[in-house]
Amino acid sequence: MTETLHPLEAAAQQSLGTAAARNLATTTKSVPQMQEITSRWLLRVLPWTQVSGGTYRVNQRRSYTVGDGRIDIDRSGSQSRVIAGDLRELAFLREFDDEETLSALANLFAEETYEAGDTLVEWGHAEDKFLVIAHGRVEQHAAGQYGEEAVIGVVADGDYFDQWGLLEEKIWDFTARAATPTTVLSLRRADFQNLLERSEPLAEHLRAFIESGAGNRDGEHPIELSAGHEGEVELPSTFVDYQDNPREYELSVAQTVLRVHSRVADLYNQPMDQVEQQLRLTIEALRERQEHELVNNKDFGLLHNCDARQRIHTRNGAPTPDDMDELLAKVWKDPSVILAHPRAIAAFGRECSKRGIYPANVDIAGHQVPSWRGIPLLPCSKIPVSDTRSTSIMVMRTGEAQQGVIGLHQTGIPDEYQPSLSVRFMGVNEKAVISYLVSAYYSAAVLVPDALAVLENVQIGL
Repeated sequence: MTETLHPLEAAAQQSLGTAAARNLATTTKSVPQMQEITSRWLLRVLPWTQVSGGTYRVNQRRSYTVGDGRIDIDRSGSQSRVIAGDLRELAFLREFDDEETLSALANLFAEETYEAGDTLVEWGHAEDKFLVIAHGRVEQHAAGQYGEEAVIGVVADGDYFDQWGLLEEKIWDFTARAATPTTVLSLRRADFQNLLERSEPLAEHLRAFIESGAGNRDGEHPIELSAGHEGEVELPSTFVDYQDNPREYELSVAQTVLRVHSRVADLYNQPMDQVEQQLRLTIEALRERQEHELVNNKDFGLLHNCDARQRIHTRNGAPTPDDMDELLAKVWKDPSVILAHPRAIAAFGRECSKRGIYPANVDIAGHQVPSWRGIPLLPCSKIPVSDTRSTSIMVMRTGEAQQGVIGLHQTGIPDEYQPSLSVRFMGVNEKAVISYLVSAYYSAAVLVPDALAVLENVQIGL
């Protein structure tokens, strides 16, 4: 017969428990962790230029380009309307200040709608109208040397073609078809010519524009040259004209006031310095905000400061190798880096896999990263993703010597803790709270337009 132990006897503890023992043990701790910290590749790959006096002036050869290159549309009413002032985006209307004539011109646009697959204009026909895309996406097709048809361009909301057909008789050199349901605003050449005959200010402005010359293909003031001549020919004389009002970039700032109670700093400072850890995480947050501003700030952010001629659209939504090749072609003079949201990189990877293409990795700063055509393809979570799951991909050439994209900062500032970042003691208040002002100064500049290009409306899928 088996003897049954009393429950208290069975549960009797024979050694020190782990819970109690931990009260005497030394605990190994990590420094405070923060999920917000990212790789911040943009801050790493930008060459940083010292800016004395907090301002950097970009002197350029005189150029005729202004604005964002797109015509905004008013969709508040039952029908879309061209915003009159935005007609100054057209090369021959820049600096034209007759508001009454611009309003009359805007009223001449008529709304037209097309279904996917419909033809808007056809190759070989007379350019009898000027089109602004109010909504949708339009593909431009042209025949190749052997008769095959290829997509040579994609235009979308705010884009337009072809302004020069309003001034002279031309023939369409491409066929435009709607890739999605599309709304356009159309201005007939005949209507424009009728307004030109009635408006002396407009006629005078166009005469002055034609006499001034159109500049080179980049919109810059011409430099007269002669080449290939024989004998004693009279050589042209010239000079390089500069912009009268070059753009200036002022350093922006991200700031916060870090507060630490003196009792915490005095009594709970081992094995980790509380002020140091508070400061470390605060600076990490400031650097994250700095990268966000370099991408998204409306004054100097790269997405907002890309020239309209350097913006392209995807052919079918998802980022394909063809789209990436066209993007690189916009920064063909020694591109340095491609930046994309991690989900856009994943979407591009899927498109490559569908085609049996496996891009190689390259080494950058000791890291193996994906690339396209040998150009590093780096993740940047600061590039926004819209509610419709669309985003952008940027490619840039970097460096001042390469007339590229550069970061701007100023080192040697008072109480500097890191380059262009200061930590300034602000004192102790009546509640024994110590305050530190933490400031980071920065900006970015695109030295010439073709240093930066953006692939827009990139669909990243689920």
